Amino acid sequence: MPAVEWKGAMKAEGEDVECLDNLSREVIDRMEQSLIEIAVESWRLSRLFSRVVCRLDAGESDRYVSQLRYFEKRVEEALSVSRIRLVNIEGESYRPGTPALALNLGEFGPDDELRIDVMLEPIVMGPSGLRKEGTVVLRKVSI
Repeated sequence: MPAVEWKGAMKAEGEDVECLDNLSREVIDRMEQSLIEIAVESWRLSRLFSRVVCRLDAGESDRYVSQLRYFEKRVEEALSVSRIRLVNIEGESYRPGTPALALNLGEFGPDDELRIDVMLEPIVMGPSGLRKEGTVVLRKVSI
């Protein structure tokens, strides 16, 4: 039986149709979460692939660099349909409230000026704001 008829039958029996809306929201939330997980893993794979390509000869690496750029562009386009974007804040100052888990924060004092040395996972932003914190490694800024 098609969903429209089933929805109507539930309503005719006095059942609350809202349960179907909640089910739809749950399914959409799970799909979005899966998309975010795939996007983060793609981002990590792209960074690894980039490091490997840097070790190749210049002539040999050109083709792979182009393929990597195309792949990253396609992932970005696919995410933009869902209004999701990956944010890399590598090299920026780290302050309390930065939407990233700093794995080595305990190694520094409260007055140390910190920068994000390495992003291990990007920050994920969605239409309603932060969807997933990033993961970073910090370094102390030497003065």
